[in-house]
Amino acid sequence: MNLSPNLRAALFMAISMAGFTLNDALTKTVISDMHAAQVMVVRGTFATIMIGLLAWHGGVLSSLSSLRRPLVAVRAASEIGSTLCFLAALAQMPLANVSAILQALPLAVTMGAALFLNEPVGWRRWTAILVGFAGVLIIVRPGFEGFNSYSLLALLCVAFCALRDLVTRRIPQEIPSLAVSFATALFVTVIGGFLVVPYGGWTPLTVTSTSMLLGAAVLLIIGYQFIIMAMRAGDISFVAPFRYTALIWALLLGLLVFGEVPDAAMLVGASIVVASGLYTLYRERHAGKTQPVADTTSPAMAPDGV
Repeated sequence: MNLSPNLRAALFMAISMAGFTLNDALTKTVISDMHAAQVMVVRGTFATIMIGLLAWHGGVLSSLSSLRRPLVAVRAASEIGSTLCFLAALAQMPLANVSAILQALPLAVTMGAALFLNEPVGWRRWTAILVGFAGVLIIVRPGFEGFNSYSLLALLCVAFCALRDLVTRRIPQEIPSLAVSFATALFVTVIGGFLVVPYGGWTPLTVTSTSMLLGAAVLLIIGYQFIIMAMRAGDISFVAPFRYTALIWALLLGLLVFGEVPDAAMLVGASIVVASGLYTLYRERHAGKTQPVADTTSPAMAPDGV
């Protein structure tokens, strides 16, 4: 069957989101037996090796010397923060709830670009941003029954990811993205190693846990590659909305693997967040812009270390 470039790109995006979400599911399974720092080390080692091989194959390892810039260090530090917050939230929250909160990332990037990069954002997009974060509050439900304090860590993860994406846009274009990803994955792994003892020491690895983390790392690479293929095959404005299929995958995996049944508040809040993100994307397309929301469908849309 011959698909148009946009439909093929949409399929690639859906596969990418499935890869990222399956990675989350495997990590959630393993993190019940070991702490976040050890997960960062084990999975990060696998991911660093595979990204390094891709970077070597692409001939970008020679560019690593150009990474000695303050912005790269800030990006890596924000990646550490997002990874730690994400893993802590993932261990204590339903998979779909974490995924739903992370869907606010495009809105957070748009807001950050307006506040800190002086990018023009009209009243319609500001309204969509406020409505979207109201949807997040419905999911988090602070002060009400069903509130989970770890959801605040998921929100903090969004803030770290938004900082990372905004900083990434200031990194010179001549530095290959794959080189930045390799350096970030390596940094996450090394910092995870330093945190192993403060987090409680090393838990002996089993064949099952090691295999799951290897599988999670492979799924990360699959997610990265298919999202790149999606961006190259189709129009960003058409492909970008399909990033929200991650929430569908999270709902299905949460139900089938962990027996997590989403409640009405979560579904309502998630719907508001997704609708706000889609409207913001529409307004940017209407204004002839593809940024900053479309930027969050790049390989950096989720924590590199997650």
